[in-house]
Amino acid sequence: MTDLPIPYQRIREEFPEVAAAYDALGNAIHEAGPLDDKTRQLVKLALAVGAGMEGATHAHARRSLEMGISPEEIKHVVLLAMTTLGFPSTVKAYTWVSDELGKQE
Repeated sequence: MTDLPIPYQRIREEFPEVAAAYDALGNAIHEAGPLDDKTRQLVKLALAVGAGMEGATHAHARRSLEMGISPEEIKHVVLLAMTTLGFPSTVKAYTWVSDELGKQE
């Protein structure tokens, strides 16, 4: 859990039962439908971008790379946001994923 924000880690440490329940819910949700791992990960990235959540966008971009999803696919998810979220929001999200993509170079 070293890449996770310190406040997130502290909540998990202070409330381990809640963390376990949250993890179980996440696992159940992932198994509840027909989407494969890659599709689910790209959807999670898109949701983070759409919600304007910087930390989550970083985390899902990083997880996407760890899963073998290409930088081009990640950038495409961000680009798809433009006609829904607008140009400024897309540029903001692009900078966030670029932070993670830059670590791979």
